[in-house]
Amino acid sequence: MPELTHRCADARVRLLDSLGRPVADSTVSVEQTRQAFGFGNIGFDFIDWLGGPSGSVPAGSVPSGSETVAPDVETLAEDWLGLFNTMTLPFYWRGFEPERGRPDTERLRRTAEWFAARGVTVKGHPLVWHTLAPEWLLELDDTAVEAAIRERIRREVTGFAGVVDLWDAINEVVILPVFTAEDNAVTRLAQRRGRVGMVRLAFEEARAANPNARLVLNDFDLSADYERLIEECLGAGIRIDAIGLQTHMHQGYRGEEQVWGILERFARFGLPLQLTETTLLSGDLMPSHIVDLNDYQPESWPSTPEGEARQADEIVRHYRTVVSHPSVESLTYWGLTDHGAWLGAPSGVIRRDGSKKPAYDALHALVRGEWWHPETRATTDADGVVSVRGFAGRYRLETSAGSAEVDLEAGAGSVTVRLDTVPAALSGF
Repeated sequence: MPELTHRCADARVRLLDSLGRPVADSTVSVEQTRQAFGFGNIGFDFIDWLGGPSGSVPAGSVPSGSETVAPDVETLAEDWLGLFNTMTLPFYWRGFEPERGRPDTERLRRTAEWFAARGVTVKGHPLVWHTLAPEWLLELDDTAVEAAIRERIRREVTGFAGVVDLWDAINEVVILPVFTAEDNAVTRLAQRRGRVGMVRLAFEEARAANPNARLVLNDFDLSADYERLIEECLGAGIRIDAIGLQTHMHQGYRGEEQVWGILERFARFGLPLQLTETTLLSGDLMPSHIVDLNDYQPESWPSTPEGEARQADEIVRHYRTVVSHPSVESLTYWGLTDHGAWLGAPSGVIRRDGSKKPAYDALHALVRGEWWHPETRATTDADGVVSVRGFAGRYRLETSAGSAEVDLEAGAGSVTVRLDTVPAALSGF
């Protein structure tokens, strides 16, 4: 695996004052404020707090088994923002619009806006999915089902534009036409339209609703069947912005070699890869004979000291592997805490009571330590140039003449920045 040089910016930043003159021989404070790589987590825990209470709990956050009292949500928000920069919010249709014409729009919008205002990229998940489709959809014939799906896509993508511009356009298409766990109208429609037809419906409708949106094809089936689907969609002229790869590891860490092999197989399409759903357990592993992970939900599934040590080791190894691959643009860990975790598993990096597991600290040391540019001081040369080298992302540069933020891409060379404000005197000036 390569080193992380492909993630680093090595830039010569030329600073100009408000009149366009070089800020020569001046002390500059250089501080990273955001990474370019998407370090993500879900935001299901925050909807009731930020959006207001609802009669229904968002899908995916239902407590399972014996639970302690929920951790303090304001502290959780601080912990979330202290590590992650990309959030996935649930737009599962059954929970979002249990009664036709009464979507849960405002609560999710308030939640999305709160995090977006703090520099977080917000992703909607998903626009189309057979699982958790609303029950009222079953009452419609296929023509009406398709019209309802299109209307739902347009409403969400248009209504959240500017706050949510990143979407899993359609989820788990490989299994979609043959899904048998529950009767649903989306599978019924897919049996008539086919997999590629369903992908086209989702992507083209969403693209028309917001041409600036980035649209992801997401799946848990990482077999050759998913590769063939991608080939067929691209061959049919469907524009896919990124390929989503789910890596729930309730049955154990897949290991660096297997994960790298998966990334290599899907990198051949030349599209950005998103690791959309990742979990690693800090307790007993799910038995290996379980095929559908949903079939295993014990009454009690605790985190253990041995499991927490294993999780901390594996999460660092997994992140190093994924971030090392040049095709990957983001990795979303599926859950901050064990409270309300998917399937009741001890998969969070924070315990049910709100205390941090070793995995949180280990990941923080990596993401906000090794891969983060600390605040430093430097001096511009006679042309107002200062050198900045660090993990690609957004940097704040501040001098006695003013300040500015600049996005430094990996491999960035020379960049010119005009300082547009006059800050208070910096300490030590």
